[in-house]
Amino acid sequence: MKRKPHSNAFSGSSLDTLAQTETSFASGDAIIVNGKGSDVSNIKSLKGKAKRKLVTQKMIFSLLDVAKKNGSKDRVKGYYNTFHCQNKIDTANGRSYGKYCKNRFCTLCAAIRKAQIINKYLPELQKWKAPYFVTITAKSVHAKSLKKRMQDMNRGLRILTSKYRKRAIRGTNIKLIGIKSLECNFNPRDKTYNPHLHIIVKTKDMADILVKEWLQLCTPKFARSFGQKIIKIKDLEKQLIETIKYGSKVFTEPDVRKKGKKKEGSADIRNIYVVALDNIFEAMKGLRIFDRFGFNLPPNLLKNEAHSTLVTDFKEWVYDIKTFDWRNTKTGEFLTKFHPMFNLLVLLELGIDVEKE
Repeated sequence: MKRKPHSNAFSGSSLDTLAQTETSFASGDAIIVNGKGSDVSNIKSLKGKAKRKLVTQKMIFSLLDVAKKNGSKDRVKGYYNTFHCQNKIDTANGRSYGKYCKNRFCTLCAAIRKAQIINKYLPELQKWKAPYFVTITAKSVHAKSLKKRMQDMNRGLRILTSKYRKRAIRGTNIKLIGIKSLECNFNPRDKTYNPHLHIIVKTKDMADILVKEWLQLCTPKFARSFGQKIIKIKDLEKQLIETIKYGSKVFTEPDVRKKGKKKEGSADIRNIYVVALDNIFEAMKGLRIFDRFGFNLPPNLLKNEAHSTLVTDFKEWVYDIKTFDWRNTKTGEFLTKFHPMFNLLVLLELGIDVEKE
């Protein structure tokens, strides 16, 4: 039903948060803004923020319904916080500031987190002469087994990296060096979930070792060679973006087997499967989604400096869900002048699937 307008590694924590929070504290005719803010002259970035806010606002109502039916008080609270994320924005000195919810299911916060990771890790990864992109996965599971499968996959990678770290100390093999991100896709046809790890490693030898050891660790019962992938990286920044996705796709094709087979000019049919998304967010709770292994960043890149500024010349903007934009509280003008594409509105109004599995 679609929502209308309104042994081996498989036997047997901490949440990633935004490094920089941009909030404001008002007192009379002055406010204290925290963080570096966002450039309001960057129109493309502003419209992108408005688009992400629209997607999140439309999606969150259905996620709230699912969480309430399941009696998941923590997720209900988290979804409410995400609904209010960036509802109020202050602009001053050409920058915008607002309060972020920091939840991984918020597309606004996920985009900021992605940008922060890129800025932090790209300079270091650019020192690697021939990095490779690796995807390791295991057989798909149903919702009841998803949490354990994700835990086992993270644990399995730790086993491998620890094994080769010890071998490197003994001088019998190389140390595995790279970054990893956990992602999960949903198959609406089979009602199954496919958690997998996107990894960038320093060399081809490390990529080969990872896949070989992964298959041995999992055994054929849980993983097959055709499900793993090794690709030489040609565009490092693009591949880094691919690696640090949001954790799960918001829009999913109804039949994943036909992905990429859409005829030219045909309708873009995708849905938001909110029950599946809620299951994925619950399974990821408490798990480290992004991490590095085998190397450390320079100390200056690990520090998150807080910036607080008192400003008196500022404007207040409040998000208007009916116009998909932030409206100035005094003048009524719009901040981004974002106008969503018709296809996006159709997807958000008619493509939200709340059917139980």
